[in-house]
Amino acid sequence: MTLYDHETFGPVVSISTYRDVDEAVALANATSYGLNACVRSRDGARGRAVSARVHAGTVNVNEAFAAAWGSIDAPMGGMGDSGLGRRHGADGILNTEPQTVAHQRLQGFTPPARISPETWADLLTGALKAMKAIGMR
Repeated sequence: MTLYDHETFGPVVSISTYRDVDEAVALANATSYGLNACVRSRDGARGRAVSARVHAGTVNVNEAFAAAWGSIDAPMGGMGDSGLGRRHGADGILNTEPQTVAHQRLQGFTPPARISPETWADLLTGALKAMKAIGMR
């Protein structure tokens, strides 16, 4: 498929088979692009370790992009032929090429079963307001 080795933008995903983690990382890195990637793993620590080996500006563990996007101090931008420089945080000003690895450890941004997206948004907004009110960061 042409989508395998071209820079695509969602909601599209390319899925490939692999024999082991080293081959999976090699396949993920076999492109001149590197804006965003996702690593799926039952073991969060292993997912983060594999993510650090993927040549992409942002790599998310068990999640597509919301956790990294919501981290306003995390540098955002691509590697290779994807994107120019960085935005967010000091790296956006200094124009370095760091990588963001994001992992939602608790409930993600998608609503749990039986809760409507509108209700979930209200709950998240309320929780954020409460944390801000008590000075939590």
